Amino acid sequence: MKLLEDKIKTDGTVLGEDVLKVDNFLNHQVDPKLMDAMGAEFARLFADAGITKVLTVESSGIAPALMAALHLNVPMIFARKHKSLTLTDNLYTARVYSYTKQVNNDISIDKRFLNEDDTVLIIDDFLANGQAVQGLLEIAKVANVKVGGIGIVIEKSFQKGRKMIEDTGIRVESLARIAAFENGEVKFVSES
Repeated sequence: MKLLEDKIKTDGTVLGEDVLKVDNFLNHQVDPKLMDAMGAEFARLFADAGITKVLTVESSGIAPALMAALHLNVPMIFARKHKSLTLTDNLYTARVYSYTKQVNNDISIDKRFLNEDDTVLIIDDFLANGQAVQGLLEIAKVANVKVGGIGIVIEKSFQKGRKMIEDTGIRVESLARIAAFENGEVKFVSES
């Protein structure tokens, strides 16, 4: 998606060899027009998948997932990383490791919101090693729901996450695929 790639080039910051900081438009401050455009693109890409719900992990996946759900005209569910007083029982849970935060999180979804008639679209902000997606796939399996596809905002194609998803046979679509970080610059797969 050229609009997203342009935004990454102008507003993203490469940190080291494998981290891209996009906190000024995606995962701290949010650009609503960009989120709307991404949601429309996910809806277009998965229009024929029979999606009944969009599924993501809090918090950075919420904005693009919500907009995809809006354009697909279905509910959006986000897996919580922290339990609350109101979310204690009857949960689907999975353990997810965050590379950027260097912590394990137990993500949870209330069982009332997923049923075996659902076909979910998983949306995540980044795909690197695939841990968040793997956790959502575990929840989908236990909940006995069909995964109609996986939508990724930014994929670091030089890491193992895409292969992990492809090995499941589930369709994955990434709006921006990064081939490498070279001299502090982002190089996209489309430029290779």
